[in-house]
Amino acid sequence: MTDQTSTISKGWKMTTLGEVAEKIVDNRGKTPPTVVLGFELLEVNTISENQRIPDYSRVTKFVAVAKIATAETEGKITMAKNNKIFTFIDLFAGIGGIRIAFERVGGECVFTSEWDESCQVMYEANFGDKPYGDITKLVAEDVPDHDILTGGFPCQAFSIIGNGRGFADTRGALFFDVERIIRAKQPKAFLLENVKQLTSHDGGRTFKVILEKLEGLGYFVHYKVLNGLDFGVPQKRERIILVGFKENYPFEFPRNGTEVKTLADILEPDGKIDKKHFLSEHMLKKIQTQLKEQNKKITSRPVVLHENKGGNLGIHQHSCALRANGSYNYLTVNGERRLTPREMLRLQGFPDTFKMVMPDTQVRKQAGNSVVIPKIEAVACAMIEAMRSKPQAKKPLQGDLFNSKAKDEKIYAH
Repeated sequence: MTDQTSTISKGWKMTTLGEVAEKIVDNRGKTPPTVVLGFELLEVNTISENQRIPDYSRVTKFVAVAKIATAETEGKITMAKNNKIFTFIDLFAGIGGIRIAFERVGGECVFTSEWDESCQVMYEANFGDKPYGDITKLVAEDVPDHDILTGGFPCQAFSIIGNGRGFADTRGALFFDVERIIRAKQPKAFLLENVKQLTSHDGGRTFKVILEKLEGLGYFVHYKVLNGLDFGVPQKRERIILVGFKENYPFEFPRNGTEVKTLADILEPDGKIDKKHFLSEHMLKKIQTQLKEQNKKITSRPVVLHENKGGNLGIHQHSCALRANGSYNYLTVNGERRLTPREMLRLQGFPDTFKMVMPDTQVRKQAGNSVVIPKIEAVACAMIEAMRSKPQAKKPLQGDLFNSKAKDEKIYAH
C-alpha cells in the first residue's frame, strides 16, 4: 500500500494514518470526510519516520483499531457501521457524564440506572433513554450483557462534605449492588469513580473491603487519584478511579488530556448573565471585608474565589471542586456572582448542546454530582487500548496497598 491517494472500492479512500488522525480529531467525533457510510473497513498506511506522529489515543476515540503497526509497516483500522466497538452499562448515571465519555471512545450504552427523578428527566431529554430507578431492586441477571460496567457509586458517605459514615450510610452500601451485578454478568472490565477520601475512610478499611470484593470476583484492579485540572478543564476536582479487567492487560492511567480550557473559555460575558446570578449588596460587602481582613486582593480577572470551612478566601485562576449543595458564596466569579448552571456544566466538560430542562437549583446540584468528562474519556480510551493488547501471562506483584507513603497508582492482582 504505497499509493496514498488511490481509492478503495465503493468510495473508501486510502490515506496515511496521520491524515486519518487529523481528520478525525478535526471533526470531533463526526464521520471523517473520506468515509462513506455503510462500509466497514478502511485500510491505511501507517506513518513513516519522517512524518508527524499523530496522537493515537485521539484516533481510537472514533475508530476501532485492530492493530497500529510501528513505523514503516502496515496496519489496518476497522470501523463498525455505527462506530460502536463495545457495549457498556451506566450505573448511578446522574445526568450522563460517564456515558458521554464512553460513547466518545466507541461505546454503546445498553442499560442505565439512576434513582433521582430530576436526573432521570435530564438524562432522558439528552439521551432518549429513561434510566431504571432503584438499583437495590434490580435483578442483576436481568441486566443486558455488556463489555464494560461503569458507575460513580454515591460518594457522600465517604466525602469530607458528607457525613463520612461509609458503609453504615445507605448510599455507601450501594457499592455492594455494583458487586452483585459484576458477579452476575462478569463484564470484561469496569470503571468506578469516587471521592479521593475513599482510600482513607475508616483508616483504609473501607477501601480494603472494596478491593478485596473486586479481587474476589477475579479482576485485576488498578486505581489512581486523578485531577480534573490535568485533563483540560479549569476545575480542581480530585477523584479516585478504579479500573478492573478480567485479563491482566498492560494498563496505565493517562497523565493528562489533549485539550486545555481556561476560565475565560468557560465563563460567559457578564453582560449576558442574568441578574439573579449576581451577589446581593450584603454578600458583596462581606466578601470585600474578608479580603481586606485577610490582606488579599484580586489582581487579575477572571478568577474564582473559594471560601473554605474556616472562612478563608482563596483566589484562583481555576474553580475548586463543584459541590452539589455548595453555599451561596462557596465559589464566586471575581467575588461578584455565582457560576451559572451552564458554566458549571462546562467545568465538568459537558458540551453546550447538552440540554438543561430542569430549574437552575436542580442543574447546579446535578453538575456538582457529575464527573469531569474529559478525564473519564481519557481513562476509557486507555482501557480500550489496553484491551487490544495481549494479556500478560505473569501476575503482577501485590504491593502494600494501604501504605500512605506508597505510590498513588497501584494494581491489585488475583
